[in-house]
Amino acid sequence: MRGQRCQAARTAPTVRPIGTARTALTALVAAVAAAALSTAPASAADTWTEVGSDRANPLTESQGLTSVEVPAGSPNRYTGVGTIPSSVSNRGWNHVGDPDASFNGYYIEPYQRDSGSSKMFRVQAPGGAWSEYVHQLSAGEALNNSWVAINPNGQFMVGGEWGTMSRFIVYPTPSVNSGTSPSANLPQASTVVLDRPVRDIQGCDFSTPTTLLCSSDDPAGTLFGMTKPLLQVDLSGEPNGSADVRGHVTALRQLPLRSSCSGSFEAEGIDYDRRTSTLRVIVLSPGFCVATDSKTYRFTRS
Repeated sequence: MRGQRCQAARTAPTVRPIGTARTALTALVAAVAAAALSTAPASAADTWTEVGSDRANPLTESQGLTSVEVPAGSPNRYTGVGTIPSSVSNRGWNHVGDPDASFNGYYIEPYQRDSGSSKMFRVQAPGGAWSEYVHQLSAGEALNNSWVAINPNGQFMVGGEWGTMSRFIVYPTPSVNSGTSPSANLPQASTVVLDRPVRDIQGCDFSTPTTLLCSSDDPAGTLFGMTKPLLQVDLSGEPNGSADVRGHVTALRQLPLRSSCSGSFEAEGIDYDRRTSTLRVIVLSPGFCVATDSKTYRFTRS
């Protein structure tokens, strides 16, 4: 809600010497310029143009996706309710989010339960072996575990919470960061403090060491003037375990919302493939069309 401004009573103008006025104006201009520089994003917002799409299977491609560089020639990987192993779901980890893969071949899936006080990250090493890392919730942290994005240097990863949030959480990357162990709690390392709220983030991926691209399932459209926006978050530095970083949020465009059915779409996971500079985002169709014309949309920077 916008606050109302009170109109000040008119008073007689104050006459200043010309030199004093010029000095004051110069100081004001310098202060405004300094403020602009301090709040400017790390890079200009990109423009992403849709170039194609592929059908998204609602069972196995409905939650997230990631491109995998190691081993060479690896196919893209997807998550959905149909990709959760029974050995995992039988222990209560019944929701998998948007995964990511490090540039040296570690693949990570985020999991959550319906209740409790922990999250789980399931990691596959380049050799194929799986391991699990559990994170005990920090004070005030939400239970959901919708996505994970690994920083290009591999040592830290970023995750988010559902709802309207003003932060992302930074963790040491399990298996990649030498300070992690499956037998120990995976701690919160630091925080990405956002300069404006975001809502219902379903996935983020790094396009540069200090730029995240994020898919929002925001159904209201009140934060950025559009529903289901593609967001860019420019960071003040690379996420790490020593200090929080700031994130400048920009809405780039609305994600495609096309289907033979009318109703509520659901934006899902996101992936940026640095090898082809291609961005991909899953959007599920409304109603029974979720099974027929849900899509993974492809975008290129223009």
